[in-house]
Amino acid sequence: MKFKAVALSGAAIVAFATPAVAQQAQPVPAAQLVQAVNIPFQQFTLPNGLRVIVHTDRKAPVVAVSVWYNVGAKFEPKGKTGFAHLYEHLMFNGSENAPGDFFEPLKQVGATDENGTTNQDRTNYFETVPTAALDRALFLESDRMGYMTGAITQAVLDEQRGVVQNEKRQGDNQPYGLIQYKLTEGLYPAGHPYGHTTIGSMADLDAASLESVKSWFKEHYGPNNAVLVLAGDVDVATAKRLVTKYFGAIPRGPASVAPAAPIPTLATPKAEVMKDRVAAVLTMRAWTVPGLNDKDAPALDVAAGVLGGLASSRLDNALVKKDKLVVSVAAYNSSMAQGGTFAIQAVVRQGVDPALVTKRIDEILADFLANGPTADEVSRVVTRTAAQTIDGLEAVGGFGGKAVALAEGELYSNDPGFYKKQLEALAAQTPASVKAAANKWLTRPTYSLTVVPGPRDAYEEARVPAAEPVAEAPTPPAKGNRGPLPAVTAVAPLSFPAVQRTRLSNGIEVVYAQRTAVPITKAVLSFDAGVAADVPGKLGTQQLTLNMLDEGTATRDSIRIAEDEERLGAEIGASSSADRTTVALEVPSSNLNPALALWSDIVRNPAFDANEVARVKQQQLAGIAQELTNPNGLAARVVPGLLYGAASPYAKQRGAGDPAAVAQLTPADLKAFHAAWIRPDKAKIFVTSDRPLAEVKAALDAQFGNWKATGTPGIKSFTVAAQPATPRIVLVDRPDSPQSLIVAGIPTALKGTDDLLPVITANDALGGDFLSRINTDLRENRHWSYGASGNFRQVEYAAPYQIAAPVQADKTGPSLQSLQADLNDFLGAKPMTQAEFDRTITGAIRSLSGQFETSDDVLGAMQQNDLLRRPDNYYATITQRYQGLTVGQLNRAIKGAIDPKRAVWVVVGDAKTVKPQLDTLGLPVEVVPAASVATAR
Repeated sequence: MKFKAVALSGAAIVAFATPAVAQQAQPVPAAQLVQAVNIPFQQFTLPNGLRVIVHTDRKAPVVAVSVWYNVGAKFEPKGKTGFAHLYEHLMFNGSENAPGDFFEPLKQVGATDENGTTNQDRTNYFETVPTAALDRALFLESDRMGYMTGAITQAVLDEQRGVVQNEKRQGDNQPYGLIQYKLTEGLYPAGHPYGHTTIGSMADLDAASLESVKSWFKEHYGPNNAVLVLAGDVDVATAKRLVTKYFGAIPRGPASVAPAAPIPTLATPKAEVMKDRVAAVLTMRAWTVPGLNDKDAPALDVAAGVLGGLASSRLDNALVKKDKLVVSVAAYNSSMAQGGTFAIQAVVRQGVDPALVTKRIDEILADFLANGPTADEVSRVVTRTAAQTIDGLEAVGGFGGKAVALAEGELYSNDPGFYKKQLEALAAQTPASVKAAANKWLTRPTYSLTVVPGPRDAYEEARVPAAEPVAEAPTPPAKGNRGPLPAVTAVAPLSFPAVQRTRLSNGIEVVYAQRTAVPITKAVLSFDAGVAADVPGKLGTQQLTLNMLDEGTATRDSIRIAEDEERLGAEIGASSSADRTTVALEVPSSNLNPALALWSDIVRNPAFDANEVARVKQQQLAGIAQELTNPNGLAARVVPGLLYGAASPYAKQRGAGDPAAVAQLTPADLKAFHAAWIRPDKAKIFVTSDRPLAEVKAALDAQFGNWKATGTPGIKSFTVAAQPATPRIVLVDRPDSPQSLIVAGIPTALKGTDDLLPVITANDALGGDFLSRINTDLRENRHWSYGASGNFRQVEYAAPYQIAAPVQADKTGPSLQSLQADLNDFLGAKPMTQAEFDRTITGAIRSLSGQFETSDDVLGAMQQNDLLRRPDNYYATITQRYQGLTVGQLNRAIKGAIDPKRAVWVVVGDAKTVKPQLDTLGLPVEVVPAASVATAR
């Protein structure tokens, strides 16, 4: 069951015409949801060509700053693949007037969502900052736009080249991780702008010279090739003054002209087979299609949704539910600015002939092309898309907020309001228009790819890096003359919403916070269960029970459940943490009552039909098999038992369960778990909504107020003291791994319900932040990793410390040794410094408004506070707590909590490459095959 948040909060985020139909039984029409979405904006252009868009949203004292450059992978000539993405990294490493890592001054001002991305069409940088820090953010963005090249030295280039190459290895190291290369090369001819991946080739990255990357910048990053969006607590008059001040003097650059990118058509169908160390066969069909500005793009979006995007899609209903040929299937239409990819892919069920799957896919597609979708299918796609768009527009910035929608429209379509036209075009689709577009583009020759289990064929990208060149005398970066960074005035304090509590007529507690700006309700049914409640000897029972909730009730089958959700614009999903099992609902408030009826039916009345259990059980077993091919999945199955000890309920955290046990589960097992744990006396309901508490409570009471507990409730026992493993290295042998995943677990005497603010705050400098010592060491200084971190794993009855570091295979031993040194230094002779303390405390306080901008943030905080027995106003008072901390207090706290000598190290990698490195570290090394990780250790 998938869960995607659709909550919005605050004032003037998106203009909504709230339908006066909150209590109706029928869903609000899809077109009405689409028409409700609007992002008011104003725009202006500086004389140097910089386009600026301003959206005012006063819900929180923060501003999203988003800069989009008209340069991406499609602009890269032969021999320079990966340059746009490499430069994205370089532009985080300081500019002439802001030397050093850009995350440093952003951390100081309390920035949130700070990052950058590159795709085929563009490069963007973004951060959300307190209103008082807008001057500084604009200074930084303007400095890397206009004063960048002098700060790029050979050392900076070498550092970020290594980071990017490890980002590439990290992606390649995943199961099916090489598909992107095959798909791109299979669909596009050599030399086509979309004919190579954004990450580029190792050879081209190796060949990038200091002169070539500086030339690349000068050719593409001028203000006339950029769009700047300011969204949040800002008005257009302020924006004009500040943007002119900081960007106005930057001269225009050469125009970055998009290359011609015709949509290619294969001369004949093309089919390829590749091997990978995967658990199941994957089969794919793909076509090139038009980009997002083409009139057929919305129709193809609908076609993809009907075929394989909806939970009730035709392919899912036929291949997963009816024929039981595959464990999963999906269709998608991925639109870029000048082209796109339409694809269908399926993971084949064990023992099924892949040829039969492709035959059935072709038959279902042929029927769709012949007859088109129904009007109801089209409407359900539109409703779901409108709800997901609303979800993405809650935040002012980040990866998918309003700043993104406005910038993307301006850069790709010369219209910041293009998002609205896209939604309206989607709502205007008919069965006939969808059928016509699908027949136009999906009857052309197909590219087919089948991935089969087996050792990967040798490929150039996996080679061990050449020996590092002898360092030459460093060239100092150029220094600018713009003066110091702008000062930050007083940052407005966090205004955390008031949390209210009440009870339904049967005693279920409701924890509620009102968010009045938009008509969205989010609710989470939280049960005191979690993975710790899984059945001993039958691990995976909880997961299979949750997987079955939306597979049928006493009155609805799985298809009807999916269709009802889609018509309501609702999403219902079940998940679990170590301590809690949750079933969540999100829905436009106008559809609240019928959505609550559906939610209640799913939670209270699952059918656990024997035939459906057998099918879903096979899907879960396939998921477990996939976990055993995934580095993160393997580590997640090994670490808990070593860290907590086999007798701890927390040692049950073993992915989707024990495959031997799952294979034997029956409907009776699932009914027993449901009766013991999914029950009203173990439930709390957490809600954020625009509707007042009295109305929400009445609606919940109508569906859950008569739910009575029967039988004996389940019991979790934490009375046995944890017995973690003795320090050692456990090497999980995963052949053909271009990277190794290092995970360390250090048991502590802490519990999640303890006051952990001092140790968590101290850890910000050790492993909890991008600027932490662990990440700076392995990523920035040594460039052996794309990113490394360490954090306290805060669960109700424990709080161990864990480190995670994916590193290039040939540096596994040195990386683990470096992590040991980082721990020993921080906990010994080199504790947190006053400068690190000041940065951490200042950043933590200033970032609070950004951290709790959205309803999702608030809803998560409400649940976490309840689990850890904090007061509901915990975050409303946390500023005073931060201000009372001292560097000495933090150092004493973390030194008393973490003993690095107790660390158990798990390494997932290729034993033939990795073990000789680990044997030199002075710890016993136990090698286990990946397949053996399936059973408990």
